[in-house]
Amino acid sequence: MKKAIAILLSLTMILGLAACGNSASQTEQPSTEDTSVESKADTNSAESRTAEFEPESEAAQPDDTEETEPAPDTDTESEGTKVLVAYFSATNTTEGVAEHIANGLNADIYEIVPEDPYTDADLNYNDNNSRTTIEMNDPNARPAISGSVENMEQYDIIFVGYPIWWGEAPRIVSTFMESYDFSGKTIVPFCTSGGSGIGSSASNLERLTSGATWLDGRRLNGSDSQDTVMEWVNSLDLNLAE
Repeated sequence: MKKAIAILLSLTMILGLAACGNSASQTEQPSTEDTSVESKADTNSAESRTAEFEPESEAAQPDDTEETEPAPDTDTESEGTKVLVAYFSATNTTEGVAEHIANGLNADIYEIVPEDPYTDADLNYNDNNSRTTIEMNDPNARPAISGSVENMEQYDIIFVGYPIWWGEAPRIVSTFMESYDFSGKTIVPFCTSGGSGIGSSASNLERLTSGATWLDGRRLNGSDSQDTVMEWVNSLDLNLAE
């Protein structure tokens, strides 16, 4: 009987020790599920930090090689059609008309100034030996001009004004017409005179140029108002850009 009791006590102690060992083993080792969760959390945190500093993908970045359209030439568009009023005026009569045109069109103005100014004696058409008489009797005469037009190529329309001498434009205007390339430009002649019309003066000047479009000219009076002058200018339908 005593042996049986001793055996039972021994078994009880062995079972107790075994139970304690299993409990300690479970306490010391974390569960696999917990380890998996922590590992995922650490991975997500690392990916989040990486994404924060990672540059945009190539698909999201602008294509540096993509061609861009050139910006419009605003200077050319804003300037529109460029107009020049060029004139020769020995007695200031033609000058007033030229100024009316330039003011009305907000155009540039250029005076054809002789290198050797004309004197009253030079302008005496009753003197067969006066300078103007000699020049007008010589179709090849080309009096020198002082100065020149800067950047003539920028102008699209050119008004050319002059007085009528012996039924023609003064020879110095011929000098002017032969001094520049008027190809592709529109030329509008006008003259002043006490009675003579523009006659063949404009067509004779046209022969000195090539590639230009010549419009019909008109004789105007030095006493004409700007409204009168501009009425003629507006009738030309020049279609000037705003």
